[in-house]
Amino acid sequence: MSALTVSVPVPPRRIASRLPGLALSAAIAVAATIIGRVVPLVGGPVTGIVLGVLVTSVVRPGPALRPGLAFAGKLVLQAAVVLLGFQLSLTEVLRVGVTSLPVMLGTLLVCLAGARLIGKALGVGGDVRTLIGVGTGICGASAIGAVTPVIGAVEADVSYAVSTIFLFNVAAVLTFPLLGHLLGLSQQAFGLFAGTAVNDMSSVVAASTTYGSVAANHAVVVKLTRTLLIIPICLTLAARRRQAHPASATPDTAATAPPGTAGGGRVTRLVPWFLIGFLVAASAATAGLVPVAARGGLSQTSVFLITVALSAIGLSTDTRALRRAGLRPLLLGACLWLLVSATSLALQSL
Repeated sequence: MSALTVSVPVPPRRIASRLPGLALSAAIAVAATIIGRVVPLVGGPVTGIVLGVLVTSVVRPGPALRPGLAFAGKLVLQAAVVLLGFQLSLTEVLRVGVTSLPVMLGTLLVCLAGARLIGKALGVGGDVRTLIGVGTGICGASAIGAVTPVIGAVEADVSYAVSTIFLFNVAAVLTFPLLGHLLGLSQQAFGLFAGTAVNDMSSVVAASTTYGSVAANHAVVVKLTRTLLIIPICLTLAARRRQAHPASATPDTAATAPPGTAGGGRVTRLVPWFLIGFLVAASAATAGLVPVAARGGLSQTSVFLITVALSAIGLSTDTRALRRAGLRPLLLGACLWLLVSATSLALQSL
């Protein structure tokens, strides 16, 4: 009984300590969501991280806000990744994957290899290379969000990667439809091009809708299928981190492992919990367990949670570290964007 009386008050105190930072992140996310609806090309998540960085560059968050910011930047972000799974139909993924998988895998491999080689040549740090690589090669802010807790990336690296991805998403929306017409791409060919070479979903929709409704429908399915590539990438990164640090678990699983298990079993250290949740959510959607009417709300909730998390990451960002990084990560993003675009078109032509 005495043990119970001592342990019961702990969770409320922990929750209370997180509320100020979480509330500030949510308030910025609401503002970012409104701005994102007014300017759909920008979107809420990117606006959230930009607003967060602007706020912290003027007023640095105090110690009272840090527990909530850390909670939002990690666990809220992981929950958002789980909700992304409800948008996927694995049956549709299999159907589209027959024609699009070679292009998706080819662009991803080229992008990751380019991130490593070009990033090293430019002197860009390892975590920034990884984040920009997976963001360009898979699905922008969502992929960056999924990889961040696996590799333990710092806020400044995440902010720089998300901002870089956003810049070239805007460039893709403005230039890809014109390029598609110049090359004489069919609706499905352009949908595959946009779905593999544009990162953020809102930008994929914007670019492909300009080209035509058939292109838009195909691009969205390709983009959602591409999201599944988060899983093998995160597993590979988790395994590499485990090899490099055999005495420690991955950041996300260590925090959630049962007490007394030293970070959980070998499998739970290798497979982040939110990836399992992502697969369970996708399986539930495929089995028809999720009403069609509910999917829109789940999708919007996921985007809002990503916006909350990125707002918190923006608030936690060391702006001096961003300035020290200079333009080299931006140049890496430009090289990878051009490389992925050219690879997507080249593989289709084959």
